[in-house]
Amino acid sequence: MGTTLDGRAIAERIKQTLRGELAKLRVSPQLRVLYFDTPTSRVYWKAQHFEAFSLGIQAGKRDAKPTDWKESSIPCSLSITPEEVERIIQWWNEDERVHGIFVHQPLPEQLDAQRISSLIDPRKDIEGIHPQNSARRFFAKARIGSCTALAVMELIESTGVNLEGKEAVVVGHSEIVGRPVSMLLLDKLATTTICHVATDQAGLLEDHVKRADVLVVAVGKPHVIKGEWIKKGAIVIDVGINVVDRRVVGDVEFEIARERAAFISPVPGGVGPVTVMMVMKNTVEAFKLQRTDK
Repeated sequence: MGTTLDGRAIAERIKQTLRGELAKLRVSPQLRVLYFDTPTSRVYWKAQHFEAFSLGIQAGKRDAKPTDWKESSIPCSLSITPEEVERIIQWWNEDERVHGIFVHQPLPEQLDAQRISSLIDPRKDIEGIHPQNSARRFFAKARIGSCTALAVMELIESTGVNLEGKEAVVVGHSEIVGRPVSMLLLDKLATTTICHVATDQAGLLEDHVKRADVLVVAVGKPHVIKGEWIKKGAIVIDVGINVVDRRVVGDVEFEIARERAAFISPVPGGVGPVTVMMVMKNTVEAFKLQRTDK
């Protein structure tokens, strides 16, 4: 049976390092989060707000009214218009007191994710999704990276396994997980393959997964990766969050996969806590970046 990676313990270690950095700053960084009126988004915001408060990062009021948009992180209706979102982001861009901006995804269907990403000041872009930050990541020079992708790498690096020459397979090619994770794995000289819906349609997903020394799955479909597909001794990082019969489960059949993997991240308690802490870390990095660029 493989080792279950403890995301909460890794997050706590990062948190203690951040406490030391924040103690040296004269001003508390301010984070603004635009989140939506869905159960998942509210839970994510609650975790972000809790950790920000515990670190002394100002993330705004827990329940803000529309009149408070300039001052606080806010919950948005799923029917919010693109113009309203753009106005909020512009306010936060122009406010020198705000150091970090984070927009929850997935977005409501009326919002263009690429358009929204491009509006955020790249120095305040906590998720690293502005085109400028994405381009810097391509050349391994990113100053702020995807929080989830960085969390995945923290979990992998906690195993102590050298990734050079390892077969790495990323299932899912989203702009906030799959693509940035693949670039970070390439930076570690892993031989990296990205799988997506067309891979599955071609009937090749199982073959790719079975070759993976390192497997990262971010699809959002419960148990889409079968436990018996896992290569013996592999590192398995499950980014998926799905609710099945009121239980939160991942994209990987955990119990069977754990019998074959050397290391595996659970859902919940794996990638999630580390991702939240990476939001805090990126907020501090953005704060320092803005002070340096002045």
